[in-house]
Amino acid sequence: MNLSSGSSSAPSPSPLLSYGWDEGFAESFLPFAGPGCVPGRIVRVDRGRVDAVVPDGDGVRTVLADTALVATGDPTRVPCTGDWAVIDLVNGRAGDHLDGLVRALLPRRTALVRSASSKRSEGQILAANVDRAVVAVSLAEPLDLGRVERFVSLVWESGAEPLVALTKADLVADPAVRDHLVADVAAAAPGVRVLAVSAATGDGLDALAAELAGATSVLLGRSGAGKSTLANAVVGADVQDVRAVRDRDGKGRHTTTTRDLLVLPGGGVLIDTPGLRGVGMWDAEAGLARTFADVEELAARCRFHDCAHGAEPGCAVQQAVEYGELAYRRLESYRKLQRENQRIVAKTDVRLRAELRREWKRKQALGRHMMERKRGR
Repeated sequence: MNLSSGSSSAPSPSPLLSYGWDEGFAESFLPFAGPGCVPGRIVRVDRGRVDAVVPDGDGVRTVLADTALVATGDPTRVPCTGDWAVIDLVNGRAGDHLDGLVRALLPRRTALVRSASSKRSEGQILAANVDRAVVAVSLAEPLDLGRVERFVSLVWESGAEPLVALTKADLVADPAVRDHLVADVAAAAPGVRVLAVSAATGDGLDALAAELAGATSVLLGRSGAGKSTLANAVVGADVQDVRAVRDRDGKGRHTTTTRDLLVLPGGGVLIDTPGLRGVGMWDAEAGLARTFADVEELAARCRFHDCAHGAEPGCAVQQAVEYGELAYRRLESYRKLQRENQRIVAKTDVRLRAELRREWKRKQALGRHMMERKRGR
């Protein structure tokens, strides 16, 4: 299937172009091309059924499709907002008021995955085929730089490009204080653009809209961060329901309960997501290395290649902390996220689980040895 439709020598562009359709996805769809089967982008998922936009002449229409044919035991392979799918419009079940069936998902280019909020070793996909992820952080409450590092690590791991939006910037009246907060976040997310924005005053919205134009983006953040308000601001219409949050703790009811894909007036699409109370690591080793590139660079100078950056001699990381070149908070955040990531990987990796057990025994033996030395034995 080509990007274009029609039989003339100069076919018209596909109506799906504004949703992110391109030659690569068109090539992936070719094996599925046939009577009744069309490509569609999933714009909403709800209880095993999806809303998807599909071509309709020179425009698009939204259809309701069942996902039973692509059911899988792997939570990271279930249909998600942002997925491109093969929609069978011929065999939809009219009795269930369905327009079609999802026959297959096209290969994903990026996928944002977090550890599921359970004790099982499962991942949960938050959005698919995303070019940029906007991490919304409210300035109505104290900055949690550890949470920023956690979100940014998952975004880098997904293959998307992170951007941090400090929302409700109008609540910080002093420009110097606002600039200081931006600098703090930029230090916690090296190489990531940080924007202070306000939906109330419009400050920063033009810069944010320019970043989102022509791409697939997703809004991430905890409940009360102002994601839906921000989505309404960049879309230019009240497309998402918003409710006030409590001033004392910034919390409130979730206003977005599904992941919705919205078309932006300047081109591109934006996925608004429900507030995330927790974002667990999910095999994000590469993402952590990029988020903590400064710590990794120091670690490469340590005397021992397996240095834990604790009491080992010749530790360049601890030396940097001692000299004030690296914040102790950042080192602790690095250690915490590394340990968490190792635990989730070990749940599904027998070899790594054995290595972690051996490492734990080695550290226990070293700890006993150091304690005996301190006692003069």
